[in-house]
Amino acid sequence: MSRLGNLGARLYRGEVGYDFIGKRKIWYGVSILITITAIVGLAVSGLNMGIEFKGGAVFTTPKTSVSVNQAEDLASESSGHQAIVQKLGNGGLRIQITEVDTAKSDQIKSELSKGLDVPAEKIAADLVGPSWGEQIANKAWTGLGVFMVLVVIYLAIAFEWRMAIAALVALIHDITITVGVYALVGFEVTPGTVIGLLTILGYSLYDTVVVFDSLKEGTKGITKQTRWTYSEIANRSINGTLVRSINTTVVALLPVAGLLFIGGGVLGAGMLNDISLALFVGLAAGAYSSIFIATPLVADLKEREPQMKALKKRILAKRAAAAAKGEPNEAEQEDERFSEDTAPAGAVVGQRQEPPRGHGRTPGKRR
Repeated sequence: MSRLGNLGARLYRGEVGYDFIGKRKIWYGVSILITITAIVGLAVSGLNMGIEFKGGAVFTTPKTSVSVNQAEDLASESSGHQAIVQKLGNGGLRIQITEVDTAKSDQIKSELSKGLDVPAEKIAADLVGPSWGEQIANKAWTGLGVFMVLVVIYLAIAFEWRMAIAALVALIHDITITVGVYALVGFEVTPGTVIGLLTILGYSLYDTVVVFDSLKEGTKGITKQTRWTYSEIANRSINGTLVRSINTTVVALLPVAGLLFIGGGVLGAGMLNDISLALFVGLAAGAYSSIFIATPLVADLKEREPQMKALKKRILAKRAAAAAKGEPNEAEQEDERFSEDTAPAGAVVGQRQEPPRGHGRTPGKRR
């Protein structure tokens, strides 16, 4: 078994573990710092809205020897606006220019034909109105609001309202970071970006619910025992699902990373950047928030309950009494028993113990 696999098995069995809940103030601080950075980047740089939201024209040319930089200079000079040029797989160019009407589009098309040495009739020009992008954005905001409400209602019914609040905070955290990264990087926001943002919500929620389900099972009848506090059980739940979260996140990130870094970066397929960046940042943020934000926040909220306060007081008093007598506390003993019970059985060494032959039968002939 590999070292990572062995570590995952030990985490699942409870033999080892990291104190995520005990260091939750550190994670809160890191998350707040990242969120503030994202908000500042959004406020200072703003989002680079695509042509679908601003309106304009898209020109598609056949194969040409003109470079992307030369085409950008030519298109910007012809239109008076900044142009975005992308190299297509067939050697042609895709030129986006914002704030262009029909008359201006014909003029730009004529000048592109001369500058690129391409017949004007072979240059496709498509006008895009800003109203279409606004409709997409409005529907996306409506869908996001409905999704958030349904998530809170479902989690409040299936689990409890504290978990619903924690999951909502984690979702807002993921969206804020993803949008902030878009502002800092300067990638163009397109309808594909909106689709990517809505997609990561489901993944982020799935990762959080996995931990919550383990926590719900582990805290059944918690007030009837005096071994672990709620925070300690929450920490065991995170450690028990940690390897699963890492594996699912890595498997999900690999193809998205291929689209972003190889497809968009190496091969120059810039049209993949809009959705792949949203998915890449959102998937990573979702895995982070489920471990470092959602579950610690649930533990914080639960520990404020009078029942949990009384339970923690009883447990600490019992541990203090056991320590005064030099006895190990029950939580440590249970961890040891749990590890022994779940450890894989080794090979049998030594003489095999068997019952004597014929035991329990009267002497006589064999049947």
